[in-house]
This record gives sequence, C-alpha cells and structure tokens, in this order.
Amino acid sequence: MTDLLRVLPDFPTEPYAGLLPALERHAVTTSDLLTLEVADIGKRTQLPLLDIKRLANAVLRALHEDLGVLAAPAQQQQQQQQQQPAAGPEVRDRDDGEREETAATNEPEGDEEEEKEAAAIATRPEEAPSPPRRPGSLQHTLAGLESRWSAISTLDARLDAALGGGIPTGYVTEIAGESGAGKTQLLLSLLLAVQLAPEHGGLGRPALYISTEAPLSTRRLSQMLAAHPSLCALDPEARAAVSLDRIHSAATPDLESQEHILTYQVPVQVERHGIGLLVLDSVAANYRAEFDRGTAGPASSSSSRLGNMAARGAELVRLGMLLRDLARRHNLAVVVANQVADRFNNPSPAAAASAFRPPPHRLHNLGSSQPGGGPAVSQESPLASRSRAAGPLPAVEPTSSLAAAEAAATQSSSPPPPPPPSMPPPPPEDPLPPPAPPALLLDHQQRWFTGWGDDPFADSGLKTPSLGLVWTTQVAMRIALLKRPAYGRSRYAGDEDEARGTPTLRNWRRWMKVVFAPHVAASGMGLDGATEFEVTMAGVRAVVKEPKR
Repeated sequence: MTDLLRVLPDFPTEPYAGLLPALERHAVTTSDLLTLEVADIGKRTQLPLLDIKRLANAVLRALHEDLGVLAAPAQQQQQQQQQQPAAGPEVRDRDDGEREETAATNEPEGDEEEEKEAAAIATRPEEAPSPPRRPGSLQHTLAGLESRWSAISTLDARLDAALGGGIPTGYVTEIAGESGAGKTQLLLSLLLAVQLAPEHGGLGRPALYISTEAPLSTRRLSQMLAAHPSLCALDPEARAAVSLDRIHSAATPDLESQEHILTYQVPVQVERHGIGLLVLDSVAANYRAEFDRGTAGPASSSSSRLGNMAARGAELVRLGMLLRDLARRHNLAVVVANQVADRFNNPSPAAAASAFRPPPHRLHNLGSSQPGGGPAVSQESPLASRSRAAGPLPAVEPTSSLAAAEAAATQSSSPPPPPPPSMPPPPPEDPLPPPAPPALLLDHQQRWFTGWGDDPFADSGLKTPSLGLVWTTQVAMRIALLKRPAYGRSRYAGDEDEARGTPTLRNWRRWMKVVFAPHVAASGMGLDGATEFEVTMAGVRAVVKEPKR
C-alpha cells in the first residue's frame, strides 16, 4: 500500500506480501482499506475478499495498539497469566501414560527467609513495578502531555504572551502574511531562539531552514545575533551556545526537489543532528509555480484547472501528513511561512445569498452602474465562485433590432394564454431549490480561519492565505501578520504633496494575531486583540503603548 509503512512503520508485511503490490499498484491507501467495502476493493484490485478482510483487521488492530486503546499481544498474555489462579499441585503426563502429581514449587526449605525478604521488597510502593496498561486506556495522560509540552520563544515577552508561551513543539504552525509583513524576520528570530537552553526559552537544539525562494540571509542572522538585547544579556557560556554553525539550510527551487528533500533527507538530518525546529519558507511558492500554470487552449482550461486542483490537494495532504509525523515523532516545531492573495467579497450576508443564485436579468445589467460608481456585480473569492452554479439564461432570444427586442421582451413578460376547457391543466413547474443559508457559504465561513475579515466593519484590505481550505486543515496553528500604512506630514520642507494637503506615507504598522491554535485562544475580532510589533535591527519586538494622559 502507498502509505502503510508511513502510518505504521512496525507493521509486519511478510504475511501479506502477495497483497501489498496489487494494492499499491491500484493506489489503495490505508484510509481506503479501512473505510471502503471489501467487495469494492476486491473489484478494484482483483484480490481475494477474505485476504483483504484479514489485512484490514490486522491494520485496524495495529492502529488500536499504536493509539493505546487495545493492549499489545504481549500485554494480553501477561494479563492472562496474572488472572490464572495460584497453581497447587501440578499434573504432568509421562511418556508411559502414567499421571503424577508434583508440587508446584520445589524450593528448598532453608530459603524461607530469603523469600520473605524478596516479598517485602516487591511490596514497597516506591519500587513496585508499574502495572500494565489496561485495554481501552489512552496511551498518554494529561499529566504526561503537560510534562512533554515545550515551546520556542520569540525573544520578546509580549509576543510570547500573545502566542501562549511561544511556538509549540509537536505541531505544524503557519505564519501567513503579505510581502513585507515580517514573516522572514520572525522566522530568523526562531532560528536563534531554539538554540537557547530551556530556561531561556529555547530547546537547546539546532535548527533546519528550507528555502523555496530566497536563500538563508546569514548577514541578517549575524546582525540579529550581535544586536538583540535578550542575547546580549546572556552569560558568555549561554551565549556561546547560539551560533550560525547550528543552523542547517537547504534550497528547493522546484517541487520535485522539495518532495525529495522532505521525504528522504530531512528525516535523516533530524535523527543525526537532533533538530528542534524545521522552517519551510515558503510553502506556497513551488505549488504555485507547478500547478497554477496556464493551459494550452481555452477548450481545455476548465478541465485542466480542475485536474490541477485535485492533484495539488493530494500533494498538500501528503505534505501535511509528513510534517505532522516529523513534529510528533521527534517533538520538534515545524513552522511554515505562507503567502496571501487579495480577496474581494461582499461583506453583507444578504448580498452573498443573493449572489449565490443570480437573477435572470443579471446578464442585462452587467453594464449598469451603482449611484456610487462601479459595476453592479459582486466579486467573491475564486473558490466560492467556482463552486457556485451558473445562473439561468435569459428567455429572450438575442437580436440586433431594438424594436424586435422590445417586442420579444413584452411577449415573454406577458402571461401565457389560458388553455381550452377541454385540455387538462399543465403540470406545475418544479420550484427552484432555496439558496443555501448565508452562514454556510465559504465567503462567510472563511472569515474565522483565514485571519482577515472577522471584523464585520472591515471591507477593504482582505487577504486569503494561499493553498486554500485543503492546506488549512493540515496545520494546527495559524498566525496572521497584518500591516497597515501610517500616513503623516512629509519630512522635507516645501513638498508639493504637503502644500496640497495630501498626506504622505511615513512607515508601516504591523500586528500579529492568533487565528486558531491548540493551546491558546484566538486573538479576537479585527485588531482589538492583536499585538503590534515592529522590525528593528535586533529583530522583532512588541510595541509598548504609552498610557494616555
């Protein structure tokens, strides 16, 4: 099978060597084996149904043992031995058919004191062996998970507080934002912070940086290492543990090299060097270049686009499973940077519902404008517009004569003549299905998992993280970086814009907000709960707001 050894690395494949090649040839995954009917898999692979069912039961049993909801065979045998009553006389069969009863224990009589001492030692609570895990109990407890929980600091106390302690290990975290929002600067800070000792906010482990666009900026890392106040305040021994030598980097210019490095080279590197942080900057660059290419002709554009989306979705699911497995198995933090795209959508739910089913006269009003200017057509996200069915065509035949068009429109708008009394009444027309509720539309739902649009009063500057809803389901934590222009008076005297009263762009303000996470609540609506930060020579730091007098 295609992913059996990735899901269950210790699964014994020898008894099923005759089934696995056929299942892999027909692209049957572990999920298909457990969810599809055995008859459907048999028709697809031409394998015996009993063998397929036996393999499915074995995989299900192995998954239960791995998750801890079913005791392993060795534990079951041990429990059965413990449940057996204390043996008295033991009965043995001799070769000649005679039966002889012997004592169960043949201990010497002089060793009674040693037995008592051994029993007393075994009954001590501090040295008693832990009982085997009962069937149906979980593999990890809450106390065990809390003891294993660790996070990587951003080297700023206010940013760490906004993130619930920092970037957690064991999960895949995404940092999304537009160009210039500070994604790479935050990633570079994490590359240095992970090398610190745990008491200083790190893991004491090296980092691995995989770039898909620009190479790793070692000059910027050296600048941050020399100027960051948190690093400069450390003692010489702790500061010596942070260096550029403990940051490994690799470049993946295309999707093929990215898959090869992540599948084969990264696991070996993590095992060999004990990597504590894996950074992928950025995750969308190679997928955009590979799957968003233009088609050869307009006739095949729709089918090619749908095929590319399906192939990209499968690759994203595979990438997410690989990154989650690395994070969970080695207890490291996986952080990916993601790009964003502009989103044009109607903030009104009623207008979104009306846009879901366009009226028949919409085609005639494409050229009309609203009183405020602009066409009367609402723009939506590309995924929502592709999923919506096309509107009904007009009942009037197109014509080049204005008078003929008006006459045809009048005839089409007038009610049809009633049928003669002798004819039966025509059957009633099937009414159109009601539109979906506005709360179920993608344009409404994505406001709470993209990071942009959760404020109902913000109708401009909306963004959508790349790779769509499929990639959103693969990450456990999403951090959105937002930026807004800050206007002011020009610093140059006699500027023409200042003389005209036009404000000029002075700088950019940046905010960081948690969209969703497994360990901390979301930041809230809009910029109210977001944390403002700035990019300096030393890295990123939170902006301290002065109290109003």
